[in-house]
Amino acid sequence: MTESPHSPGARNSGLAVFRDPASVAVVGASANPAKWGYWLARGALAGRDRRAVHLVTRSGGELFGRPAAASLDDLPDVPELVAFCVPAREVPGVVGQALALGVRGLLGITAGVPDGSGLAARVAAAGARMIGPSSLGLFDAESALQITWGDFPAGHLAVVSQSGQVGSEIALLAQRAGLGISRFVSVGSQLDVTTAELLEDLVDHDTTRAVGVYLESFQDGRRIFDAIRALRAAGKPVVLLAVGSSEAGARAARSHTSALTSPMELVDAACRAAGALRVDTPAALVDVAACLLAGALPDGPRLGIVSDSGGQGALAADRAGRRGIRVPELSAPLAADLAALLPDGAATANPVDLAGAGERDLGTYRETAVRLLRSGEVDSVVLSGYFGRYGLDSPALAEAEQRVAAELAEAAREMGRPLLLHSMGAEGAATRVLREAGVPVFATIDAATDALAGAVALRSSPGRSLAPPAGAAAVPAGSGYWPARGLLSDAGIAFPGARQVADAGQVADAAELLRPPYVLKAGWLEHKSEAGGVRVGLPDGPSAASAFTEMHARLGDGAYVLEEQDVRPDVVELILGGRRDARLGPMVTVGAGGTEAELHRDSVTECAPVDLEQAHAMLRSLRCAPLLAGWRGRPPVDTGSLARAVVAVSRLVARLAGDDTELEINPLRAGADGAIAVDALLVTHRDDHAPDTKGES
Repeated sequence: MTESPHSPGARNSGLAVFRDPASVAVVGASANPAKWGYWLARGALAGRDRRAVHLVTRSGGELFGRPAAASLDDLPDVPELVAFCVPAREVPGVVGQALALGVRGLLGITAGVPDGSGLAARVAAAGARMIGPSSLGLFDAESALQITWGDFPAGHLAVVSQSGQVGSEIALLAQRAGLGISRFVSVGSQLDVTTAELLEDLVDHDTTRAVGVYLESFQDGRRIFDAIRALRAAGKPVVLLAVGSSEAGARAARSHTSALTSPMELVDAACRAAGALRVDTPAALVDVAACLLAGALPDGPRLGIVSDSGGQGALAADRAGRRGIRVPELSAPLAADLAALLPDGAATANPVDLAGAGERDLGTYRETAVRLLRSGEVDSVVLSGYFGRYGLDSPALAEAEQRVAAELAEAAREMGRPLLLHSMGAEGAATRVLREAGVPVFATIDAATDALAGAVALRSSPGRSLAPPAGAAAVPAGSGYWPARGLLSDAGIAFPGARQVADAGQVADAAELLRPPYVLKAGWLEHKSEAGGVRVGLPDGPSAASAFTEMHARLGDGAYVLEEQDVRPDVVELILGGRRDARLGPMVTVGAGGTEAELHRDSVTECAPVDLEQAHAMLRSLRCAPLLAGWRGRPPVDTGSLARAVVAVSRLVARLAGDDTELEINPLRAGADGAIAVDALLVTHRDDHAPDTKGES
């Protein structure tokens, strides 16, 4: 892309001015390399062959051999984009001056700007757009636009960060890994332009092939993940680095389901649905990006390991296994082929130990890797150990090692399968050859295997549509068991027979209509067992009435329920729930249930709605899944009915009107003849008046 204007989406949102403005002005330009104004002016001038660049400084005069104006009013024409790094007290005046001139875009570097909401309102009223304030700037390799601190080598990784410093760290680590930047945007305070908009603007950014994102807030979470889904559909996978909020998690934990589900688990569910990957550190983000940008992605999790040390091969295999990467035993013909190439005593089952052959002939690294890559028995290959260090320790070997490195890269490209290198000399010339040819190089084996695992996860998780079912479902008035039971029953969830009761006489009447034994429960309590709000195994009406009298004396008036007790043998108790998260949308959770649900903490959460296939996959992923299949002679439970229940709850949660609503079944008793819900909870937060904290997810 070489000319403005850009895509219709960019034009409509007003973001084209941040891609390729016809002119730029830097207000607060400086000749002092210790100041922001120096770096902004220097970077802007790097694109002066493409656009007009104006420098504005209080004293006017000359900067960088060019005339500098004392004010925006003194410029010969109106710039499209104005970047300002002036004292906070001067920002309102600079912004007002720019808007009066008709400036379309503003980039605010200054932090601590007073009355941010008022400033944003002025920008919006003028029909302009603003990134920041508190931004560390932006860079676009396509248009030679650089208004930030430092330099960025051009490449194919876009970085969008809510923290300028973290974004800069990601860009620096990418540079060290041999990756260039296609676009860098430090979002800053998001008084106007948001992270979601900037991600949407990357969908048609031709140079970008992968995106790294750092998020501190999911205030606009659904739009953010819609943008991530669109990027994935455009062939631009997203790696996300995020921080959570323990305060948000504590506020949400009124149901067992929420107590089981951390904020980051919700983010992970959103990532899976959007086809993105979440990582824990900037280094991990860059490592995965290196795999994504290397060319071919692994078709599966089968890994071939080649090392010049048995110990390093074993460590690589162990680490890969812990990350879900398989290290399959090679077939007898392939092992024999490798044995003919290698000295006696070499291991050829996988990992492959060169047993010193690489030291005698560096070409052995190439030949071994090629045979694995073309075998069809593995999806990717990792070389682990000394290769890359020969030239550093023995300069006479440098040329040969670099030649083999180039041949390795060419072989991987021809075979269309990923090749990764873990090298004890990751800083050497041979490794530079590999990086420049697109082969990822890592200084540690854990970084290599973790990055490969991330690439495999992305390849196997393309994302899915989250279109809500037709028709909204109203949240019933009140909370507790009876409203939840009615809502869930209408959705197709099976419950035992039950009646609401308010006194001992009604309990006796209800017992005549229900099958014993009975359960009496204080239906309005969220955690009944802890409060003594449930009695089970009541054999007849008088026992039930007596239990009511005792419970009512302790707990007072409320919505009591008398219910038939499920006494089927060999059942497995599960928890099944959903919530409408205000930022990330509807979620469904299933896991090991009962009163010990929070102790076991065995659950999985996905974005709602899910289909039957996804519901079965959720059940299979539980640690308690063997219990569902039949444990030590017990009959297997009807997992089909369980999966249908998961689907039903997911669809119901997706249809609920309003946000911050939780719905839970605990326990859902699953047996060979189906699943029955024996307790449920409905919680709404509409009256909580909880603060809308940043970072809550």
